[in-house]
Amino acid sequence: MAHTVIDDRFTELVAPAAPVRQIGTGFEFTEGPLWHPVKQDLIFSDMPGDVRRRWSAAGGVEEIMRPSNKGNGMTYDADLNLLVCEHATSSVVRFRPDGTREVLATHFEGRELNSPNDIIVHSDGSVYFTDPTYGRMPGFGVERPLQMGFQGVYRLPPGHKPGDEPQLVSDRYMFTQPNGLCLSPCERFIWVNDTDQANIRMFDLGPDGMLTNGRMFASGIVENDRAGVPDGMKADTEGNIYVTAPGGVWVYDFHGVKLGEIIIPEMAANLHWGGADWRTLYVCACTSVYALDMKAQGRQEAFMNRPGPAAGAGSSAPAFLIDPSRSALLIQDMQNDVITERGAFADSGSPAHAREQNVIENCRRLAEACRRRGILVIHIWFVCEPGHPTLRRHCGLYQGLRDANAMVRGTFGAAPVPGLEPQPGDLVVEKMSMSAFETGRLDSYLRHAGVETLINTGAWTNMSVEHTARTAADKGYHVIVPENACSTMNADWHNASINYAMQNVATVTNVDAVISAVNHGVRP
Repeated sequence: MAHTVIDDRFTELVAPAAPVRQIGTGFEFTEGPLWHPVKQDLIFSDMPGDVRRRWSAAGGVEEIMRPSNKGNGMTYDADLNLLVCEHATSSVVRFRPDGTREVLATHFEGRELNSPNDIIVHSDGSVYFTDPTYGRMPGFGVERPLQMGFQGVYRLPPGHKPGDEPQLVSDRYMFTQPNGLCLSPCERFIWVNDTDQANIRMFDLGPDGMLTNGRMFASGIVENDRAGVPDGMKADTEGNIYVTAPGGVWVYDFHGVKLGEIIIPEMAANLHWGGADWRTLYVCACTSVYALDMKAQGRQEAFMNRPGPAAGAGSSAPAFLIDPSRSALLIQDMQNDVITERGAFADSGSPAHAREQNVIENCRRLAEACRRRGILVIHIWFVCEPGHPTLRRHCGLYQGLRDANAMVRGTFGAAPVPGLEPQPGDLVVEKMSMSAFETGRLDSYLRHAGVETLINTGAWTNMSVEHTARTAADKGYHVIVPENACSTMNADWHNASINYAMQNVATVTNVDAVISAVNHGVRP
């Protein structure tokens, strides 16, 4: 079954012929899919069946709660407590890992909530949820009179105590049936869809948590000849929006341009990112649950940053924060002579290891994420004058540099590799040393910019990257080294530097964890 491509960018997110796999069926109406980053399993709701189920690749589908108070949307908080919107009780509840159930919210202004539906958690700990009336209808909840008189969006602020009333963060009468909601990667924006109105609105998220500056993001998400309505909604790391709709899941870019449709065999109700690398899209659709492999990756939420059994080296959650206003990204020696097949050091094994590490693409992704958050990007280049005047040959590195006539100003070899050219707003530092601090203006740039944290990347791991990390640590900087944004001449040298030398002077992690921290200001 081919998916529908409207804009060529859609093919960068999912292959047009990507198969949709049915991983479970025979249910009444599935909702609320949620992936556990440690257990590597999916839980989901079946509201009419009043049951919660779990799916895993090893064990298939099993029941984990019956009755479930006709639970609908679910998420985890940063501590992996399960948050559930219960239709039958009109409550938002929290389940501790030991199974303890706590009621977080049930009433607003003394009146019972309609039926909390979808739920998300901000990196500051705030919990947002929608409150349509579906849980007071037969089948999907418990039929009973309404008390509220309107349908809104609510917030449980940081420090909320169980039982306290939530904060109404939307206009009382803007929505008919607010349903799915999701945050942008930078968390400055929030999207809310309305099933009855068949649209999606985009809002700025105010410092007080209020939804402000509401504007129409997408409308007309309804068709007479195909089943499907706006319901579940998620974002990817680039800010593209995925929403259930006629025929399956419609995909929009950050500006509301429709890119394409992911075709699902049944009417889709909700979706969630999962898998070891958060590149599998799980879709609850009426009587079944489906999965498909994506090129895109899910927007990283606080609970996602836990190492699972398939996590790679350096992917555990390090104890650090990234403040964009006090951080800088260093991209070192990513020049043609250093890591390309046509470069002066091509025979060293450097080009092959750079490919193994996917270092150019990883540095590029990291640089894009940093620019979006206003983090200073600094390119550090080793540049020599023609003839290498005054460059002494007392060590093998510099002797090899002169013998190969490498890194000469104005030549192909000294130019940045394709894909890592400086962009407007970036800085360039030239050096003639392994440490970026010794012979350039780096320290002055960092001090004047008030930088305290350095994200240290480039080539070669055991030379420029390591020497810069050591010097930076001596100078009092916090150094973060995403190991898959670094490369050298072979994996053994890289691993020796990463696993031993770097451990004492830097926080070693990976690119996805750093991008998550850059996007959300949370612990990777």
